[in-house]
Amino acid sequence: MPGLAPHVSRTLLVPESGSEAAHEWHLLDTGPELERRGVSAAGTILAVHGNPTWSYLWRGLVSASLRAAGAGEQAWRVVAVDQLDMGFSARTGTHRPLARRVRDLGDLTDALGLEGPVMTLGHDWGGVVALGWAVDHPELLAGVMSLNTAVHHPAGVPIPAPLRLAGARGVLSSSTVSTPAFLETTLALARPALDPAVRDAYRAPYRSAERRQGIGGFVADIPVDAAHESFAELQRIAAGVARVTVPALLLWGPQDPIFGDRYLDDLVDRLPHADVHRFEGAGHMIAEERDYAAAVLTWLGDRAAVAAAAEAMPAPVAPGAAAFTPLWAALDARRGDDADAVIDMSAPGGEERHVSWRQLDDRVRRLAAGLAGVGVRKGQRVSVLVPPGPTLTAVVYACLRMGAVVVVADAGLGVRGLSRAVRGAWPDVVIGEAKGLAAARALGWPGMRISVARLPRASARLLGVAHSLSTVLERGTGAALPAEPAADDPAAILFTSGSTGPAKGVAYTHRQLSALRDVLAAHFGIAGDTGLVTGFAPFALLGPALGTRSATPAMDVSAPRTLTAQAVAAAVRASDARMVFLSPAAVLNVVATADALDAADRAALATVRTFLSTGAPVGEPLLTAAAELMPNAEPHTPYGMTECLLVTDVTLDGIRAAATAPDQGVCVGAPIGANRVLISALDADGRAVGAPSSTPHVLGEVVISAAHLKTGYDRLWLTDRGALTGTPEDGRWHRTGDVGHLDAEGRLWIEGRLPHILVTAEGPVAPVGPEQRLEVSPSVRRAAVVGVGPHGLRQAVAVVETVPAAARPALAPPELAADLRARIALPLVAVLVVPSLPTDIRHNSKIDRTRLSAWAERTLAGGRIEQP
Repeated sequence: MPGLAPHVSRTLLVPESGSEAAHEWHLLDTGPELERRGVSAAGTILAVHGNPTWSYLWRGLVSASLRAAGAGEQAWRVVAVDQLDMGFSARTGTHRPLARRVRDLGDLTDALGLEGPVMTLGHDWGGVVALGWAVDHPELLAGVMSLNTAVHHPAGVPIPAPLRLAGARGVLSSSTVSTPAFLETTLALARPALDPAVRDAYRAPYRSAERRQGIGGFVADIPVDAAHESFAELQRIAAGVARVTVPALLLWGPQDPIFGDRYLDDLVDRLPHADVHRFEGAGHMIAEERDYAAAVLTWLGDRAAVAAAAEAMPAPVAPGAAAFTPLWAALDARRGDDADAVIDMSAPGGEERHVSWRQLDDRVRRLAAGLAGVGVRKGQRVSVLVPPGPTLTAVVYACLRMGAVVVVADAGLGVRGLSRAVRGAWPDVVIGEAKGLAAARALGWPGMRISVARLPRASARLLGVAHSLSTVLERGTGAALPAEPAADDPAAILFTSGSTGPAKGVAYTHRQLSALRDVLAAHFGIAGDTGLVTGFAPFALLGPALGTRSATPAMDVSAPRTLTAQAVAAAVRASDARMVFLSPAAVLNVVATADALDAADRAALATVRTFLSTGAPVGEPLLTAAAELMPNAEPHTPYGMTECLLVTDVTLDGIRAAATAPDQGVCVGAPIGANRVLISALDADGRAVGAPSSTPHVLGEVVISAAHLKTGYDRLWLTDRGALTGTPEDGRWHRTGDVGHLDAEGRLWIEGRLPHILVTAEGPVAPVGPEQRLEVSPSVRRAAVVGVGPHGLRQAVAVVETVPAAARPALAPPELAADLRARIALPLVAVLVVPSLPTDIRHNSKIDRTRLSAWAERTLAGGRIEQP
């Protein structure tokens, strides 16, 4: 059988407790092999399969653990069982409900004489059995690990459709026993499809109806309601799991049609200390679709390292809590102020809305009390599907004020991306307009629904709406405010753009959000009378926190390129703002529409003192053009990301000064305030393995630290682990995935992303520097340098937008190709022209080099030349 080492397969005769019977169990056990090698095991992983698989499911872990032992790494004994009536264990001919199966596993571990520490690992209904054993054996238990499973099903919610169908009267026997339909359907869930030999290995113990009796028995034992004989046992296990305090790891395939994110959310509620990783795109057969074994062994290694460090070092003395002022403090301070707090000019129809500090504070307080009144609790997740504006501002601050965790995902992710993000966060509450709530209903998003507007009764029923914001406000009028959250309580989950893979939820505490406010205020000198015009939705929410009025100009806030120069000027006039904050895509259109400005518009823009653009690097020509519109403003282009929104900053003068330096890449300036930036050097294979340092002119991954750095990624333990790094200095550090270097003055230069590094025969090459040299050509508007060919032998290809634009994708004319080849030292195997380069879905300014590389590979291999 592929991947299965025969020498770890064994059988064991096990007496059945409470009976005179004994049954032969089949199991995969690495213990004898470790003993033969003279290797001492750190403990035992007790792995339990579900239905209709068998211990073959865990062959990857068996092999990986033996390889680790052979390499001198931490060794764990793996005991992977075939449950009775399953796999190659005995067919007992007796009914075995859940409580009996939990005792069966205890009988086996007693027969093995298993000693602690034991880590349980389960999948499907094997996860329930393994957790039942864990609850019953606290003296041996060191940790629990689960792949997709469930210990509780909410009342009033039907069990998953595939299980309802398989367990239906008249269908159960034919689908699970007399035919292999249930087995074949389960195996077909794997993506990509299982290798035929692997599929046949799963079938091996179940060749006949007699051998499949256990499959039918497992399905029949699913407790569909309180009357079922196994319901009480499942309740007992669920309650016991909530009392488990040992380390826990939950690895999940969110595409599972049976054990979906609903069950993960329940387990997280019961095991709030668990490390969680959702393998985006994986499903029920996660053990076949992802390298779960590496994740398990890595996690176990981490636990051992933490324990060793704790034993070797004295317990640290907890530092005193740093000063903390909550994000809503300015609202409290100005609650009696009738001056404008928020001005919204982006509403359809051009309506201009003014909200005073008094009105905003009152609305926030009543919403916070009202949300608590309708059952929203501290720590619950609230997905906010409200367009930027006064309503969004009030809802967000109300959630923060009462301790709910705000979940924000950009509509720019598209329907699929937005749905993936919301379902992944699994909110308890969804607040939205009718359009967003309709999407929530259609796409099966979880959570109690609250509509922004009061809907007709029929519409509310159709959309599953429980309350409207007006009823929430009514409930909160005169009600006491709930207790404020603590500084280190979770505050928000903000989703990344999705430009470098599926959007990730970035978790922040209240302390970290307040630190962002503080660094922004200190670095840019923001005071109560500053005034802020924001064409960049995330920062529109910071105006009330900064204690200064904010204005959103007339635009479609989900489409930055709809912002015009006239709209910016009108917003500046309306708010008397001294600061303007725009995204790069918005700046592009503002500059393009500058000819429409009249004298009054230009006079208004001349009052601006600070101009910011962040989200993607802004080139000197574009920043210069924007500066001409705001002649008295100092232009800044900060560098940051969702994980740490402000890291470094550079002014237009700084960019001009850097232009004389020999460095490659985009200069994004020096770290802001107490922020730290280091570089982890790339090796010859393009991997960032160097110890993070401040040594200048070393190409590597950018590593950052700041008071407002994220807590971590939501339910992405492996991703978060890969993004964290240790340095000799204290503090939390984040690997950004960006590649660049520091210069002798401590300025950071960005040269691309790690996945975009071309690993050539001569070593790693970052793309941005060569692209900049190509863009000096008067014939080139934008350029991208991507790789084709095998890793380690990548060849460079230039793909350019020309001036004038090319009518269609093609090989560059010989004269242009020769000119561009002469401009860079990097050999180019081809130069291609395109009408436009593909960009990411949110910023519309970051070139999608991954997509472009695949397109160039196909095109140069003789494929049809089409727009990338």
